[in-house]
Order: sequence, then structure tokens, then C-alpha cells
Amino acid sequence: MSHSPAKPHQINDVTLVDGSRLTVDIVGDGPTLLLPVNPKPIEGPQAEQIRQYGADPALGQNLINGLSDIVRVVAFDYEGHLWQSPRADTLTPDNVVDDLLTIADAVGADQFAYYGYSWLAMIGLQLAMRTDRLAALVMGGFPPIDGPYAALMRVTTAAYEQSGADQAVVDTDDDEWSTARLSKDQTKQYKTLYQTLQTFNDRAVQSQITCPRLCFVGSADEITYDKKWGDVLVSLAGPVVQGQAELEALGWDVRVLDGLDHMQAMQANAVVPLLRDWLPAALA
Repeated sequence: MSHSPAKPHQINDVTLVDGSRLTVDIVGDGPTLLLPVNPKPIEGPQAEQIRQYGADPALGQNLINGLSDIVRVVAFDYEGHLWQSPRADTLTPDNVVDDLLTIADAVGADQFAYYGYSWLAMIGLQLAMRTDRLAALVMGGFPPIDGPYAALMRVTTAAYEQSGADQAVVDTDDDEWSTARLSKDQTKQYKTLYQTLQTFNDRAVQSQITCPRLCFVGSADEITYDKKWGDVLVSLAGPVVQGQAELEALGWDVRVLDGLDHMQAMQANAVVPLLRDWLPAALA
């Protein structure tokens, strides 16, 4: 999987819009790729739990090692940062985009590419419509059109209602809430985010996205929540598979990863070959 060992990297502390500080790892040379992943492997009992759910405790490191010989990877654990410093009322697309631009400024990247997966892919769409600094956009595991914003609002509202001072375990499968112990603030920030997006029209903004862009999804990426969550289906593959021709007409390169679900399609052995194939020409 690794195409080269990670080169010596530089770590900067970046002050985000809420005043909190985020550690950023810089690995490799070339065009800059902002990569919101945890660059450090998770170890111990938590790592074993992650493996049991089909995830990779060293995902970020494996993505960095697989890409840092073709791009300058700027890696930062944004999601982990939000678990530690939740923004109950201020996790909005505007603020997240401001954070990403602040990170780009801190590493001296006037132009940069961005790859995000799942809700961080959705943030990439928000980024693309708000700045002309984006050299290339890769969205994984989230559709650029017909995004499931209403369904995600229902799921995050349910998560918020079930969280609390006792930090009850949320025991769904195959999604970002899996086996997590969540506080009110941790869940409310995502409720805030999707509430802000309820009037968002992803088709209407397509003309504002002018950089090269790739979206990919596993063909089996359909997340079904049980009665506790309102029997919600979050369809992530459907809009991409059914809308592939329309997406391509809108300027997207589209890849459907046959048979893979949400967790499988985010793994380095699926993502790295895609990005190595697509990024060099997109950034040329």
C-alpha cells in the first residue's frame, strides 16, 4: 500500500477561528493537498475496537504514505479536534471553510487540493463554492448532488436527543456514530451543521465549482438506521450511481467502487490508487 516511507515532516500549531489550536503535519513536496485525517495511528484497545468494525486505526498514516511522493500532504485530525473541542452552536459551513483556509494560509499554500470523506467530503463542496484557491477537489462517500441533508438532520437530531451527561453508548453499525460515547455538545455540533444546510441546494451551486473535481463512492454505500433513529436511510451511493451521467455533464469525474460499503470505500487500499491516478493530471 505504501508507495514510499513518509518523509520527515514538520508540525505547526494553527489557531482556528474559535481560538483553539490544531496540530498540522506536513509530509512530502509538490502541490499541496489538504487532508483532514488523523496522521497518527490509533493504538491499544481502541485500535482493536476499530479493527472489529472493519476500519483501519492507521488510515491517516497509510493515506499519507501512499500520497506524499506525488503531493505535499497537509494532514490534520479535524474530526478528532471537534470531539475534543466541540462547537455546539458554531459548527457551520462558513466556520469550517474559514478553518480550512486558515490552515492553508499557515502552511503557505495559496492554491491547494482537498480530499475529504463522508461529511468532510460534503465540506469540500462548501469549500469549493466559497474560494477560488482550490486547485482540485476530491469528494469520497458523499454525493455532490442530491445529498442526504434531510436524512442526516434526522439522524443527528436523534443522536443529540439520545446523548447526555451520562454519555450513553450509541450502538448503530457502519456509520460515524458507531460505538461512540457522545456528550450533548459533541452531538449538537453536527445537529447545528445539518440544520444550517437544510435550505442548501447542491445543484444550484455546481456552476460555482470550476476546479477539476472527482467524486467516488462504494456501490453498497447505503446506511440504514433502525427505529431508534427514525428508520432513516442515508443514501450515499444512490445519487452518484443514478446521477453519474448528470454529474459528468456538470464536470465531475465519477468512480463507483463495486461492492464496497461506506467503511470499505474509505480505506487506503481503495483511495490511494484512485488519487494517484487522478491527482497528477488534475494538478498539472
